[in-house]
Amino acid sequence: MPKPVEIPASEIEFTAIRAQGAGGQNVNKVSSAIHLRFDIRASSLSDAHKERLLALRDQRITEDGVVVIKAQQSRSQEANRLDAIARLHELVESVARPPRVRTPTKPTRSSQRKRLEGKNLRGQVKALRGKVSDS
Repeated sequence: MPKPVEIPASEIEFTAIRAQGAGGQNVNKVSSAIHLRFDIRASSLSDAHKERLLALRDQRITEDGVVVIKAQQSRSQEANRLDAIARLHELVESVARPPRVRTPTKPTRSSQRKRLEGKNLRGQVKALRGKVSDS
């Protein structure tokens, strides 16, 4: 199993913001939610990792190649910070292993025969749908 990818803390930018949703008076006073920003292109990740991350169709990755993760599950800012870091690591680990190359295979003779028989049968059904003659 490959070793986990290390992300230096200096490459991650945190911003404390006010959380949304229910929470009473606390939600209006305390900036407990965390915005994590991680610039993929400026990071120390390998070129292969960067390429696969930028190719991901993920709404958390902007067009500029910046990962933006918002964590606001907990009332604690530190817990939200740890949650955001864990989610960033999960995203990076998802592309750590290169995708397997698909080796093309040929259909078996049996599957080809079954396919052609099915097409033939379908053609016969459609041929019976024509106009009926009175002869």
